[in-house]
Amino acid sequence: MTTRRQFVQSAAALGALGAFPFAARAQALEQVKIINGFPAGGTADATSRRIGERLAGTAYTKNPAVVENKPGAGGRIACEVVKGAAPDGSTLLLTPFSCMSIYPHIYSKLSYDPFKEFAPVSIAAVMTHALSVGPMVPASVKTVKDFIAWAKVNPDKANYGSPAAGSTPHFLGALLGLSNNVDLKHVPYRGSAPAIADLLGGTLAAASTPTGDALANHKAGKVRILATSGAARTPFTPDVATYAEQGFGDLTTEEWFGFYVPAKTPANVIAAANAAINQALKEKPVVDSLALMGLVAQGSTPAEMDRSQRAENMRWGPLVKKVGFTAES
Repeated sequence: MTTRRQFVQSAAALGALGAFPFAARAQALEQVKIINGFPAGGTADATSRRIGERLAGTAYTKNPAVVENKPGAGGRIACEVVKGAAPDGSTLLLTPFSCMSIYPHIYSKLSYDPFKEFAPVSIAAVMTHALSVGPMVPASVKTVKDFIAWAKVNPDKANYGSPAAGSTPHFLGALLGLSNNVDLKHVPYRGSAPAIADLLGGTLAAASTPTGDALANHKAGKVRILATSGAARTPFTPDVATYAEQGFGDLTTEEWFGFYVPAKTPANVIAAANAAINQALKEKPVVDSLALMGLVAQGSTPAEMDRSQRAENMRWGPLVKKVGFTAES
């Protein structure tokens, strides 16, 4: 797994924009569109909007980016839309790496090729995932082990929601149940927001989602985050122990959102987009607004993003096989 520390080190290498000799030669586009595959109000939407509004006036584009949400199919609809867009830099895809690194292992007929039909531009933000419980689960359940024990005693209520079937949070919940001999029934949603709504309403026991999607309700005392998936505790929930701290080290993972363009987009356009995105990620308003969603602003070069995507693809293959989930299952 590529760690946040490696991302930080990689980002530092971006300091000299001379690494992108073609950036200055790209003609600024009049308008850029950012497409993401998740509902408004979530982490993908926030990342798209906060960065998109800061791209204006750069060598990449003259105006703030227009954001379009194309929710559904776990983010695949957005990927399909961008795959068919003109390869001129005017359309960006913002997606979690699961759509590019994990989906090839679960969809035998995936409608896009993550490695041939897209070109990486830059990582945008790094996030952890959280296991949260709501009012259906007694207040005495304070740890992951407590939740497992409760689930075994209450098999009819032992369920968890995730933003999508085949997403990283889905597999974290599935691996938790599989490794601890407890049948945690998975309930897939179209994004985290409806899962959290059902969690608050008491019709769902738990939710495995990006940490940021549960953050506000956790701070308000409406849900309880039992664990986060990072190698270390997040700065957003310093009171919450990681899965690893609680004895579930195999669930350690950090996921990133990244920007892509259609394959065959000219290298100078990609370089200009990369420079503009990485500059936006250094601006305090962007860093602060992403932090409110539990996201750490984090850039990269296209090559670093490509290496990370391939490494995650190799890592998740055996895990998906262990869970035994496919699109047909």
